[in-house]
Amino acid sequence: MGVSAKRLLPYNPRVAKLIEMHPIDPQPRRVAMVARIIQSGGLVAYPTDSSYAFGCHIGDRKAIDRIRRIRRADKKHNFTLVCADLSSISTYARVDNWAYRLIRSLTPGPYTFILPATREVPKMLQNPKRRTIGLRVPEHPLVHSMLGALKEPIMSSTLTLPGDEMPLTDPLEIEDKIGNQIEAIIDCGPPGLEPTTVLDLSNDRVDVLRVGRGDVSQFT
Repeated sequence: MGVSAKRLLPYNPRVAKLIEMHPIDPQPRRVAMVARIIQSGGLVAYPTDSSYAFGCHIGDRKAIDRIRRIRRADKKHNFTLVCADLSSISTYARVDNWAYRLIRSLTPGPYTFILPATREVPKMLQNPKRRTIGLRVPEHPLVHSMLGALKEPIMSSTLTLPGDEMPLTDPLEIEDKIGNQIEAIIDCGPPGLEPTTVLDLSNDRVDVLRVGRGDVSQFT
């Protein structure tokens, strides 16, 4: 069920709002509202070109800890910075020429790339031992609108709950299961049904860590 923009302002922390968005041309006022929630320390569930994901402000320790609690993830969990384009990736990761060419050929799309992090990435987002970070450039109008409003990457993690093999895809189910633990759920129609394919490029080769929506036939 949609909620009007008038009723959504101001938002009430820790009571999730179900926000309807146009799937092709997201309403600027509602996109700005989502950006404000994220910038204020809120945790949102949003659809991407692969599946639903958690999203929060980059470097927000409290929001990151909340994701870990909801997912029951340990400190080795790989978080992802969702970026608007390849220039953003080069800001947050060290990318060799061969890796850049590969990433360029696969983006935008349903791939997450594990790369050595630069100093721009907060240490709490990095793998504690390997100092790597996940990065991706999705192909989804809503996500690009959110990134444009925020003017920086979204700290993200696939919305998979403990005991589930696949991420959640229904906003009403998300509301039912974790609506009291996040601030907003964005509904702009069906998302992808699979998580991203995860490719580790940090060891001078391609290691497939997870097979998802992205094709891996060229790497096997």
